[in-house]
Amino acid sequence: MSKLDVVIKGGTVIDGLQTPRYKADVGIADGRVARIGRIDATEGREVVDAAGRVVAPGFVDLHTHYDSQVFWDPWCTMSGWHGVTSVVIGNCGFGFAPCRPEDRDRAMLTVSRNEAVPLKTMRAGMPWDWVSFPEFLGSVERTPKGVNVMAFVPLAPLYAYVAGVDNAKAYRVTDQQLETMCELLVEGMDAGACGFSAQISGEVGNVQLDFDGTPMVTDCMTDREVIAFSRAMGSLGRGVAQLTGTLEVAAMMARESGRPIIWNALLADGALNQHGGAKYTHRDALKQLAYLNEEEGLRVFAQALTTNFVSEFTLEDYNLADTVPCWKEACLGTVEEKIVKFADPVRRQAMKEVHEERGGLFGAGYDLTEIKVHWISSDVPGAQELKERYEGFTVGEIAAREGKHEIDAFLDVAVAGQLRVGFATPMMMTPPEAMKEIATSPVALPGVSDGGAHTKFVTTARYPTELLGYWVREHEIMSLEEAHWRLSYYPAVAAGLRGRGFLAEGAPADVVVYDPETVDSTPQERVWDYPAGEWRLIQKAIGYDRIIVNGVTTFADGECTGATPGSLLRHGTD
Repeated sequence: MSKLDVVIKGGTVIDGLQTPRYKADVGIADGRVARIGRIDATEGREVVDAAGRVVAPGFVDLHTHYDSQVFWDPWCTMSGWHGVTSVVIGNCGFGFAPCRPEDRDRAMLTVSRNEAVPLKTMRAGMPWDWVSFPEFLGSVERTPKGVNVMAFVPLAPLYAYVAGVDNAKAYRVTDQQLETMCELLVEGMDAGACGFSAQISGEVGNVQLDFDGTPMVTDCMTDREVIAFSRAMGSLGRGVAQLTGTLEVAAMMARESGRPIIWNALLADGALNQHGGAKYTHRDALKQLAYLNEEEGLRVFAQALTTNFVSEFTLEDYNLADTVPCWKEACLGTVEEKIVKFADPVRRQAMKEVHEERGGLFGAGYDLTEIKVHWISSDVPGAQELKERYEGFTVGEIAAREGKHEIDAFLDVAVAGQLRVGFATPMMMTPPEAMKEIATSPVALPGVSDGGAHTKFVTTARYPTELLGYWVREHEIMSLEEAHWRLSYYPAVAAGLRGRGFLAEGAPADVVVYDPETVDSTPQERVWDYPAGEWRLIQKAIGYDRIIVNGVTTFADGECTGATPGSLLRHGTD
């Protein structure tokens, strides 16, 4: 008998299929699970002691924005640290293909605003060796990867490529232009895309805007356009669409395409996320989802926010207050222009009125008095004095000490620090009973990780670890068997990701080995590991002994091995 590449000894196997857990050894060879059962350690070139550990399939993260980051970070961290072995990019209709060379900067400007990916980093880190979407997939395939990657065809680049962004916003598109875009969608899916994605949030009230503060080109899509794209995907008899929008539009897409829809986002009542507040109470959303799936026969999955929400932000490049006109206007422009705006007493009065009317900073539920001045950049004039005076204090404490309205106290500190001041919100805790209702609902897919986006503000890509450690271990909202099914196999099925998300002989060896008693996220920290010297906010993970992608270890005890065994997954063939 030939040698196995890896033997994982003595672990508790949870296979992702809701099979009751059992103790067994797992043997890996040639990138696949070769054997599950009793295996002698001498049969493996490498042996992993998994006593007291869970051995489970790697996690599938359906909602990421690693479209640019994959080119400079093969492991797509944070996701790669938290047991994710397959990611889907191109969500919300945002991306970089197709794109002509002369339109590249506009595309990066757009993503720098709506998903808050640093512009300098994208300019420095992306190869831009493509024009068409199939060429983009080819570039991703050539790029060394520490995770598997599958992609949606995002719709915004199709509008830019065929009609021009400004023309499409002003006049929408002609029948011929729409037909051409549908042909490009089919071309992208023929090349391996899993479907299409769009943000359809209307002209007002949406939080992810274009670089100039106007709605995204997809936000104002007409029914005619939605139906055309849905039918184009349906003509292939495969695929899935991802929608950030309303359940009514999701239902229309499902009816017209005959294909599944992944809808964002299902939030527990009172929860906040990076896309703003929920459009529905979670119970109303669940009722609608049950009707669509069980009565009307439409397959609509719900991406559920399954992390407690905490944010750290600066006003230097903040984009998550765009639902409030006075804040949106102040947050647009250069840093110099923003400093002037935030110091303006007229603008501040409007902000105070919103604050009093809606309650909470940005009208979003953040208690401004509890927001803390976490850090002030050391390179601003008078940094040491500012640090001594303000760092570690809440806005409420500063306002009381200086006899100011809390909006004035908040903005005075930001302006004094030239907007290079990090503010930290308290953790907004979701009650366990509410989380259980959304996370265990029949159509819920845990996540809304947004990995690769809003990287200076949120760290929701930790969601697999938080589900296993906080929600399952500490609050027992579901069994480990169900948690692994929801983290791996169920999202793989939803996205049409063939053969992934479970442990079985012959399946690709995407595997995590972890300690269920200690698995956890580390505290938030800032790291300067992006191209062009940019920083991001991260949370790493503890408790993972091994993360294995296609049979090769990418992380051992939290340390990256440098291996890049990930593959481009082409929908319909992989």
